[in-house]
Amino acid sequence: MSRSEAPADPPLLRVRDLSIAYRAARQWNPVVHDVSFDVRGGETVALIGESGSGKTTLAGAVLRILPANARTTGGTILFDGTDLGRASRRQLRQLRSHELGYVPQDPTMSFNPLRTVRSQLYEILRLTGPERGLAAEAEALLRRAGVCDTARVLDSYPHQLSGGLLQRALIAAAIAGRPRLLIADEPTSALDATIQKGILDTLDQLRAELGLAVLLITHDLALAAAHSDQVVTLDRGRVASPPYAEALFASAPKPVAVALAERADDTAREAPGPALTVDSVSKTFGRLTAVDAVSFDVASGTTHALVGESGSGKTTLARVVLGLLHADSGAVRLAGQPIDPTDRVALRKVRRDLQIVHQNPYGSLDPRYTVSRIIGEPLVRYRAGNRRQRQARIDELADAVGLPTNVLQHRARELSGGQRQRVAIARALALNPKLIVLDEPTSALDVRIQDQVLQLLQTLQRERSLTYLFISHDLRLVAGLAHTVTILRRGTAVESGPVADVFRSPAEEYTRALLASVL
Repeated sequence: MSRSEAPADPPLLRVRDLSIAYRAARQWNPVVHDVSFDVRGGETVALIGESGSGKTTLAGAVLRILPANARTTGGTILFDGTDLGRASRRQLRQLRSHELGYVPQDPTMSFNPLRTVRSQLYEILRLTGPERGLAAEAEALLRRAGVCDTARVLDSYPHQLSGGLLQRALIAAAIAGRPRLLIADEPTSALDATIQKGILDTLDQLRAELGLAVLLITHDLALAAAHSDQVVTLDRGRVASPPYAEALFASAPKPVAVALAERADDTAREAPGPALTVDSVSKTFGRLTAVDAVSFDVASGTTHALVGESGSGKTTLARVVLGLLHADSGAVRLAGQPIDPTDRVALRKVRRDLQIVHQNPYGSLDPRYTVSRIIGEPLVRYRAGNRRQRQARIDELADAVGLPTNVLQHRARELSGGQRQRVAIARALALNPKLIVLDEPTSALDVRIQDQVLQLLQTLQRERSLTYLFISHDLRLVAGLAHTVTILRRGTAVESGPVADVFRSPAEEYTRALLASVL
C-alpha cells in the first residue's frame, strides 16, 4: 500500500455528540448541543466563536474541570481510547500530569503571587518526574517556551514579569509533563501583537518538536486561520453551518494591505485648523518617563490613531488630552483652547467638547441607571435644554446609533455587549463634542459586533464630521479606520504621519516589526 493510500492515524482526541448543561434557578439549561470534532497527533484544531458559543465550556469538559453546576448530558470524549467522562480521579490525575497540558487565558490567575516562578515550576516537575536536576529541567522548559533570561524569570514573582514572559512561563509549566495534547484557551488575548506572534510561533515550534496535538480556543479568526490545520466554528453551542462561519470570517478585521486598498478613495472632510494639538508633551511618574516630548495634530473631521504595545504611553497621553493628568511639560489645545487640569473653571468648559468611549462598555455604564438616563447624563450635567428637549435629544441619539426605543428603559446588564457600546457612543455624542477619544472601543467585543461598532463610528464621522483620537494595538483596525497615526514606543513617538504612508513605507524598524506581527 502506498503512503497516499495508508489509513490516517486514529484521532488522539475524539469528541462525539457532546452536550452540556448548566444548572440555574433549579433547572438545567443546555449550552452545548451535539458537538463533534477530532484532534490528531501533531495537529492544531482551532475552536472559534463569539462569546457564549461554548468554546471554554468544551475545553473544561475535555479536562474534566467544569464547575459544579455543569454536567455532561450526552455524548462522549475519548482521549487515546480512554473515555474521559468515565475516568476515575486517579486516572485523571495521571492524564493531567503526563498527557494533557493546559494554558489558560489569564496567566496572572494561574500562578501563586506569593511564590517565585522557580518554586512553582519545581512543584510541577516533582509531580511529573524525578527529584534530581530540577534546576536544569526548569531552565530547559523555559528555553523551550522561548525565554532567554531563564534565571531572572525563575527567581521572579509573577507580578515582576510582563504578560508575555508570564504566558511563556505558563507554557513551560503546561509542557512539563511532556503532554500529548495541549489545550490553549485564548493564550494571547491579553497580549500585544508582537508578543502574540511570538507566543503562537512558540506553540507551532513545540508542536513540531514534540509532536503535540493542540486544541486552540480563540475569538481571533485571523489567528485561527494562520495557526491551525482545522477550524471548528461554534454558534450558540452548536457546530455552525457553513453560511454562519463564512459570515463570521467576512466580518473579521481585514489585513492591513487590504484595508488600505479599500480606503484608497476615502478622504476625510477636514475643517480649517486642527481640532487637537499635542505639543511636546512629557509626563513622568517618579523615575519612569511615561511620555517623552510627543507632538501631533488631529485635523477636524478625521481620525488619528495612537498605536503601541503595553507601556508605550498611549493611555497616559490620552489622560493628559482629557485633562485627567497634568503634563510635566508641553501643551494640549482643543480647537486652540488650552486643556489645563489646574484651571477647574476652564477645564469644565473645555470638557464639554471632550468625550470618551471606554474599552469596557459594561464597566463604563452606571448599573443603577436606565439607558435613557445614561445617554442623557451629560445633558443634565451641563443643563442643556429642558426635560422635553433632553428627551427628544436622547431619542434622536438612540436612533443615530441604532438602538431600538424599547431598550431606553432597560439597564446595562440587560443589554448585549454591542448594545452597551452603542449606549456609550450615544452618550459621548450628546453634547456635540469637538473630540471623542476612542480607547480600544471594540477590543472587548466579538468580531461581528466589533465590525458593526466600527462601521457605526465611520458612518457617524461621515454624517457629523466627528473627530476621533483612536487608541489601539490592532494595526488592522487602524488601517481601516484612521487617517493619521502616531507609533509610540516606551513613551516616545517613533513615527507619525498619514496611515497609508506609515504602513506602506515604514521608516523605522520598530514599525516594520509591528506590521510584520499582524496576521
